[in-house]
Amino acid sequence: MINPKKLEEVAKQLSDNLPNGLKQFAGEFEEKSKQILQNQLMKLDVVSHEEFEVQQHVLLKTREKLEALQAQVDALEKKLSEREESAE
Repeated sequence: MINPKKLEEVAKQLSDNLPNGLKQFAGEFEEKSKQILQNQLMKLDVVSHEEFEVQQHVLLKTREKLEALQAQVDALEKKLSEREESAE
């Protein structure tokens, strides 16, 4: 779910942008940055793109079924209303 390559890229960008005086600590900074980023990202409540697409498909099918059921209810209510009117 979390792409380790992307984390490495972000950590590398952070270390590359350190001032020259801090470049000697760049390796340690890069590793610590990667760890912090990974820990924080793990705390997020996220799903994979694949799982998102599956849930999106389930939601679409559920909406379609709901619309079909609503049409059936409407038709039944109409029939009931017509019967009640003809019985009066």
